[in-house]
Amino acid sequence: MAPAIAQDAATGDILMVAWMNRESLEQTLKRGEAVYWSRSRKKLWHKGEESGHAQKVSEIRTDCDNDVLLLKIEQVGGIACHTGRRSCFYQKFEDGRWVAVDPVIKDPKEIYK
Repeated sequence: MAPAIAQDAATGDILMVAWMNRESLEQTLKRGEAVYWSRSRKKLWHKGEESGHAQKVSEIRTDCDNDVLLLKIEQVGGIACHTGRRSCFYQKFEDGRWVAVDPVIKDPKEIYK
């Protein structure tokens, strides 16, 4: 099991971090779209299977220790986060507290019906 960072291939922005195991990596390579391992559901998770917000993978890299994966992706629909935002990294520490600085693009209730 390794952390997998999803990075927008065009902008370099980090969109999310998930987990991958051998099977999810094999499925990602086969499909050309990101498939992660859901630790909460304990099963493979094809990103976008429910929301339609798939991640088309253009490149996969690993770090110097071969224990972290970097997926350079195109985010279909522009939404990577289950909160309806472009990125899961939408909070910024400011004046001693966390503040949401990126807008909700689409209400999650409309995404996950």
